[in-house]
Amino acid sequence: MVLWVVASLVLAAGIAPWLYQGGREFAELAQAQGYTGVAGWLGMACRRATFGRFFNRSLLLAALILLPVMFRRLRALRHPGERVWPGGAPGPGTWQSGAAQGLLGAVIACGAVCGLGVVLTGLGAFTAAPVVPGATRLLSQAVLPAVVVSVVEEWLFRGLLLGLWLRVAQPLAAALGSSLVFAFLHFLAPPGDGMAEPLAALAGFRHLGGILLHFTDPRFVVADFLTLFTIGWILAGARLRTGRLWLCMGMHSGWVIAFKVFHLTHVKVVAGPLAWWWIGDNLRSGLLPLAALGLSTWICHLVLRRGAYQSKVTPA
Repeated sequence: MVLWVVASLVLAAGIAPWLYQGGREFAELAQAQGYTGVAGWLGMACRRATFGRFFNRSLLLAALILLPVMFRRLRALRHPGERVWPGGAPGPGTWQSGAAQGLLGAVIACGAVCGLGVVLTGLGAFTAAPVVPGATRLLSQAVLPAVVVSVVEEWLFRGLLLGLWLRVAQPLAAALGSSLVFAFLHFLAPPGDGMAEPLAALAGFRHLGGILLHFTDPRFVVADFLTLFTIGWILAGARLRTGRLWLCMGMHSGWVIAFKVFHLTHVKVVAGPLAWWWIGDNLRSGLLPLAALGLSTWICHLVLRRGAYQSKVTPA
């Protein structure tokens, strides 16, 4: 699994300059020919996209190209069966119980982050934005994207990736590996203002080197990467505890909705009262957001212990 990720990164670095060049040429062609519809939209997207965006798409393409190789390797391994955290009760259950888990996770996660936002606003770290968007904009830019992204990412990371990792590793190792990949892939943009000479043959490898160099910054690791790793770890635990993705999707959606809505309605106070390790540039970085994540996880754990939303295994 680790070799698949590393090989995908290397292959993406190799093909990114070619994809970037092809995208720019298509953008010029679409503009010259006056393409409309899907082709026109794609041309405009290629024209606006940075080298980093093309690198991300190259990584997705590389992962798909190498996916059959990983599948062949996994088929040669014995599937050890479903593994869960101690106390978990995986099972198919019903869609009603799954929806209840998802709703519960969304409400608890959203409430914990919103509570943190209220506290930080009271402390003077954030203040209300000069212009507060209306309900329609909040729905289109925060709620709907959060739900869609959460469903897709949970299927990919906690469904596919974690499920494959469980074929070759114990639950703790699988959760650790998938959480590291989840956090790393959310930071595929190196610090700086862009790529010089993006058409050079080694441009993708320079971009990849900048990404890895980013992880030598202690401030970035503590304030940003650690938070994303913790989110991945919590969601992996929810997947292993319940045996389903409903709770993961709910908690993920709740956190993202709260993050997006808060930052559409508030702005960071320059030279605020709290140091950077307590709260970073946004509500998603720093040690205080970690505390909010822990609080929402603890509450969900208490509810699961009571068994009200635990997955039920139907007797054969």
